[in-house]
Amino acid sequence: MGRSGEDGRGEAGGDVAGPVVSDRIWTVPNLLSMLRLLGVPVFLWLVLGPQADWWALLVLAFAGLSDWLDGKIARAWNQTSRLGTVLDPLADRLYIFAALLGLVIRGIIPWWLMGILVLRDVLILGALPLLRHFGYGPLPVNFAGKAATLCLLYAFPLLFIAGHTSIVSDVARIIGWAFALWGTALYWWAGLLYAVQGLRLIAQTRRDERADHTGGRTGTEDSDPARPQHGSTRSDRPGDR
Repeated sequence: MGRSGEDGRGEAGGDVAGPVVSDRIWTVPNLLSMLRLLGVPVFLWLVLGPQADWWALLVLAFAGLSDWLDGKIARAWNQTSRLGTVLDPLADRLYIFAALLGLVIRGIIPWWLMGILVLRDVLILGALPLLRHFGYGPLPVNFAGKAATLCLLYAFPLLFIAGHTSIVSDVARIIGWAFALWGTALYWWAGLLYAVQGLRLIAQTRRDERADHTGGRTGTEDSDPARPQHGSTRSDRPGDR
């Protein structure tokens, strides 16, 4: 291969975390991410069980605050870890899915919106085995993906408020749907960027493999004492027929 696993392929072409990524598990950012994950079933129960929307919104607020805080701590204390790079986006995806499920079951948003967002994640997950085949891990989160997640996490609390009857809920419905539609568009745009990046990485790997293969064959032929001299043909060599 033209590149080894140590020069960035395992991190999908160079993750934004860089060389400070560690294999530590018990770090403050990871603990915050684990707490955020534990809040997902609590949030879903609050939404679907007692329909205690304000308590559910507090859980979402904690999730957003801890998401921001663990990133700050990881950078400030050099506690960025491989586990953290998995837990952090996983928590975001699970909160998005839980909020979508709750909003759909309660009839606040239509099923098609959930289907569009889930389909994008299914396609991204389906591409991971292909990347693994070429020696790459998950692609680093891009700016469009972060903006999409932020828009959606703003949209869902507003749409929960819109499910009630008041002037505030009317305003929340307008702003919430604006965030939801922008977030959905950015979500798919980020997915297209991931697809382009993945195809480029795969194409580059194939070019490197072809170059290595060609270089290896050339080196073998140059050192072969039985290689025909200038002006000779393949039929001049014994065993070619």
